[in-house]
Amino acid sequence: MFDTLIIGAGAAGLSCALVLGSAKNKPFAKNKTIGIIAHQKTSHLQNALFNNVLGLKPGTLGADILNDGLQQLSDLYPHVNQIDNEKVVSITKDSNGFSIKTNKNNYHSKIVVIAVGYTNLMTINGLENYIEPHPRAAVEKDRIWLKNTDHLIEENLYVAGTLAGWRSQFSIASGSGAHVATDILTLWNDGKQTKVHDKI
Repeated sequence: MFDTLIIGAGAAGLSCALVLGSAKNKPFAKNKTIGIIAHQKTSHLQNALFNNVLGLKPGTLGADILNDGLQQLSDLYPHVNQIDNEKVVSITKDSNGFSIKTNKNNYHSKIVVIAVGYTNLMTINGLENYIEPHPRAAVEKDRIWLKNTDHLIEENLYVAGTLAGWRSQFSIASGSGAHVATDILTLWNDGKQTKVHDKI
């Protein structure tokens, strides 16, 4: 049983995992179990080149960000369980939260964050009722979103990144993942508005 399971390890999913992982020493988060299903094959970062992102050296490759991000998560926050080489097939709500079935295993989580790409090839059974045409993408691209209010699809089910209805821009997707993470931290912290910053 996870307290939070993130599905997808692109910009939004990794940002969400890093922020949640960084709260490990906070009293309200230190015993929480966090996992990320690190399926990245369809991330638009695989083919990206960045020249216009604050803090990134011009010429940075998206594929390097994906690889380095997983390593950063592993090095700094090894308590975040990285689940590799699995693809989510279905999500079902149950009395304890959600059952998540992959092509290899079954998992349970109290909170789920969906952070996969926004193409119409996204097929996770159990989410069909939330799929609508993407509000911020060109119609001819046939993109989708999971209908939500401020990243929340329904209680304890979140969506982050382009699938949440945001534009396909690296900094926007990263910010969306961090937004969801701080919402979850706030939930864990009995509703007190919460953020996590490291300081010198």
